Amino acid sequence: MTSALSDRLNEDDLRIIGALQIAPREGFARIGEVLGLSEATVARRYRRLRQDGVLQVVGVVDTAALGQSEWIIRVQCRPDATKAISDALAGRDDVSWVSLNGAGSEITCALRSRSQQDREQLLVELLPRVSSVLRIEAAVALHVFTRGCSQEWTFLHDALTDAERLALTPAPVLTEAGGVRLQPHDESILLALADDGRASHVSLATAAGVTPARAGRRVKALLEAGVVHLDVELSRVALGFTTRANLWLQVAPSAVRTVGKSLAHMSEVAFAAGVSGLYNMHAVVNCRSLEDLFTFVTDHVGSLEGVQHVEVSPVLRQVKQFSTLMKDEMLTAAKPLATGRRNAG
Repeated sequence: MTSALSDRLNEDDLRIIGALQIAPREGFARIGEVLGLSEATVARRYRRLRQDGVLQVVGVVDTAALGQSEWIIRVQCRPDATKAISDALAGRDDVSWVSLNGAGSEITCALRSRSQQDREQLLVELLPRVSSVLRIEAAVALHVFTRGCSQEWTFLHDALTDAERLALTPAPVLTEAGGVRLQPHDESILLALADDGRASHVSLATAAGVTPARAGRRVKALLEAGVVHLDVELSRVALGFTTRANLWLQVAPSAVRTVGKSLAHMSEVAFAAGVSGLYNMHAVVNCRSLEDLFTFVTDHVGSLEGVQHVEVSPVLRQVKQFSTLMKDEMLTAAKPLATGRRNAG
């Protein structure tokens, strides 16, 4: 990370980030009370962290809770076309985690279409018609082992005391089993939360065309039902993690669940899922350097019983991190909330 940004991230910044990982929508007054800071200080530092592209709180829809699926897409194309194609993919609401890999000739992304029609439009109609696209591989996520904010960065491990963590941890909520049906305007609320997970009830109401009271009730219901969870997106470079990579693993079928759980407990792993296809497990990892990546793959992943083969694909550039576009490895500012659904095409 640049020395200027590194110098500006002090202990209080890291503690505020750690607090938000536990309670993403908690008020600044309560966070300040727990951390021994003033409400104004917490609010000021939070706004600066967002403005500098270090941090963004986003709402992540759990596709499984809605009976839908998430696909991991690998697009092989001519290097001179990767920027245009990756930018077009990043502009879609149903595409996230867009990155350039493989010496600039491969694009990796996650497709979270809400309907089979939208998914087929991209995979069967749009991408195959692009002459510079050489090959498309699509794997469906069969089981995701990682869960949002539960993946805590090593850099922030000691940011908070046990007492502070306990004070900020929300009480567990019992959710009813079974599918969840979205109500009218929920889609607009979910899209608004994807842009800003801390958006006020007034802002969410404006986006959805409902009253603030109703927006607040629906946010609470969607969170408690597990339809959406709040995640704190961080610029890995700002925290000193300069190396990101996609791992594609061939694992003995009987060992997939065990390997997935082991990966989910490794602090370097941001995402791990069992997927369809020849490589039946996919993981995304953050490391401080290429040497650390080498050590992680050989000593940690390679030692897991059942792992038969690992393909390592370093990320050259992150174009989009979940719903947030990236610029020079930093998160861009949140987009203004709009009324209704944005164009996903």
